Amino acid sequence: MSPELISILVLVVVFVIATTRSVNMGALAFAAAFGVGTLVADLDADGIFAGFPGDLFVVLVGVTYLFAIARANGTTDWLVHAAVRLVRGRVALIPWVMFALTGALTAIGAVSPAAVAIVAPIALSFATRYSISPLLMGTMVVHGAQAGGFSPISIYGSIVNGIVERENLPGSEVGLFLASLVANLLIAAVLFALLGGRKLWARGAVTPEDGGVLGTGGTEPTGSGTGAGTGSGTGPGAGTGTGAGAGTGGTAPAAVAVRPDQETGGTEGTGVRLTPARIATLAALVALVVAVLGFDLDAGLTAVTLAVVLSTAWPDDSRRAVGEIAWSTVLLICGVLTYVGVLEEMGTITWAGEGVGGIGVPLLAALLLCYIGAIVSAFASSVGIMGALIPLAVPFLAQGEIGAVGMIAALAVSATVVDVSPFSTNGALVLAAAPDVDRERFFRQLMIYGGIVVAAVPALAWLVLVVPGFG
Repeated sequence: MSPELISILVLVVVFVIATTRSVNMGALAFAAAFGVGTLVADLDADGIFAGFPGDLFVVLVGVTYLFAIARANGTTDWLVHAAVRLVRGRVALIPWVMFALTGALTAIGAVSPAAVAIVAPIALSFATRYSISPLLMGTMVVHGAQAGGFSPISIYGSIVNGIVERENLPGSEVGLFLASLVANLLIAAVLFALLGGRKLWARGAVTPEDGGVLGTGGTEPTGSGTGAGTGSGTGPGAGTGTGAGAGTGGTAPAAVAVRPDQETGGTEGTGVRLTPARIATLAALVALVVAVLGFDLDAGLTAVTLAVVLSTAWPDDSRRAVGEIAWSTVLLICGVLTYVGVLEEMGTITWAGEGVGGIGVPLLAALLLCYIGAIVSAFASSVGIMGALIPLAVPFLAQGEIGAVGMIAALAVSATVVDVSPFSTNGALVLAAAPDVDRERFFRQLMIYGGIVVAAVPALAWLVLVVPGFG
């Protein structure tokens, strides 16, 4: 058995054990990286740790630390109320506001993880407060980021268009952008319909001051929630089912809700007024956006620095916030990506790609390349895998049987739409940013949804973009 095949089988075993025995997958992946790297790939410790995602580790810790401080001093409460006022209390519009915001950030040049890191904590805090499915809100943020991710001036768009030009392939910058935009917009619309969007419309408007529901006849809609978390819930309409504060029965007065000063991280008696700590935190969040988008500074290091400044000024908030850093998520993501790094060092990914590229049926090879891009990208860098797969597609694209424009667009969509996976940077940020949820359950939800996307989207992208022969 070849070393490459052994490494793939070990990855499957890691998934099976983590799923059936409830062991942290990151810890298992570290052990697998050590075993496979040492016994199969003949790597030393330095070779194994070469795949450790140090930059992602700092991003996860730094961003969750900064926003934990924002939750502790009530800044996220203030932002949530501001968002409610922005849409005149129509909670159903908030997921779309978050979709559009992250899309705009990536379209004007933000790296997708940076945009998600900025928006996800605010969006998911809002979801928790108003009993919106965390899965809906988190995926809307990620798909929004990918919707704008291939504009001609975006990071992803510039990189992919540069690869296409370097390989002397025909390309269409506008076509690439529109393919990603339309694909993610359609997926977002389906998610909104399936994960409670219609019920959100039926809720009417809410008051920013108390989170109650206006115009629904004094009752909260019933039905089981689709968000993360288990138990009966304590918010409006709590019942006996599962979900983020929603249940299967029971009604509540329209104005009954948890006040900001009753939430975890609120400040008793201060409501949602702007205090010095909150003003400083808002300034830190703006500074994070400007530093990342305007000066191309690292999001993780910038967030850690800003968090340290706030912690020095208000140490009480910092003490609470350190415990809210998503350490289990950090272990999970860093462990899995370290193992993926071992696979790359062994040449397993290149081996799989070359095997597909050698297939004599161009359409079938194109489909398999889309699936490889989706599967690998669910665990690794989306741009990195596109940079590897586009050159592998050059031989049969040169034959003229496959349209280059459609193929590149299909690869781009397949390799980025799967970033909702909890093992990708964007999915990991969403998982880490969700407050007051059952993280294991939310992780499983993201993993199941990511699996559905991996299974369905490459085939649809291939059918729509490759089979007609665009370009």
